[in-house]
Amino acid sequence: MAEKKIVECVPNFSEGRNIETIDAIEASIVSTENIKLLNRESDRDYNRTVITFAGEPSGVKTAAFRAIAKASELIDMSQQCGEHPRIGATDVCPLIPVSNVTMNECVQLAHELGRDVGERLGIPVYLYESAARLAERRNLESIRKGEYEGLRKRIKEWRPDYGPTEYDDRVRKSGATVIGARFFLIAYNINLKTQDVRIAHNIARMVRESGSLVKDVTGKERRVPGILKYVKAIGVELKEYNITQVSINLTNYEETSLHKTFETVKKLSREFGTETTGSEIIGLVPKKALIDAGSFYTETQSEGKLIEAAVENLGLSQLNRFESRKKIIEYLL
Repeated sequence: MAEKKIVECVPNFSEGRNIETIDAIEASIVSTENIKLLNRESDRDYNRTVITFAGEPSGVKTAAFRAIAKASELIDMSQQCGEHPRIGATDVCPLIPVSNVTMNECVQLAHELGRDVGERLGIPVYLYESAARLAERRNLESIRKGEYEGLRKRIKEWRPDYGPTEYDDRVRKSGATVIGARFFLIAYNINLKTQDVRIAHNIARMVRESGSLVKDVTGKERRVPGILKYVKAIGVELKEYNITQVSINLTNYEETSLHKTFETVKKLSREFGTETTGSEIIGLVPKKALIDAGSFYTETQSEGKLIEAAVENLGLSQLNRFESRKKIIEYLL
């Protein structure tokens, strides 16, 4: 008997404050047959909610479509503001192969979902990562440049892969949506004991793979690569906790680990006269990522002890208690 094909979906919605809206979006997902809700996390400062669910491909596509439709109905992007970059009510919707599914199958699913969202909901859709039709659109940050506020101009310069190509009242309300297929990404934020967001920005520029633009003695700009490959990072302020964060997307945790990322930021923070106080994982994390980190900090061979060592040394419970049974994807599926 063939094993089930399992796809994970992690849509990011541009609402982190209105619980009724977030509940309604979640309800549109869980009402879909054979879908398992894995996680939901909201942040008021970011004004953003990340929902993680999984299931068989057809069910995941249906649930994602329903969620995008509900978000476009309830979120008015012309009134939205928050610390996190965004381009639409459903900012980004990645599909991730988990079990017995190839990346090519997820790419096909992303195209089918993108076509439905564009044609049936009238939302401009850009395809990214492995589903991108154009090389310059693989990177989410490239598509999201200028954010929602720049979409009126952007939509003319960057024709969407699906959906409307004109900025009308519907697009004004919904913004655009980025849909794609990718490998497992860890959303990882490192806490800094400072309210000076400039320090967080500087550290982010130093660690991220893309680095930053600097001017040479002639005034010409050139790009200086960052320290860590497979790292995307920005600096953000968390007023609720009176701290700042280096907010990171780790796109290949096997090549650039959680502990290497944390220790690098820890070292740099000292150079800027501050320190790291902990970190947090937004959404879910593969078990191996924590076991690898635990192995760096302790010599024990016990899976449970390795995970405990990772949680303790990375400070994963500083802001919110890290519960392994709710955060590690293998424990949920």
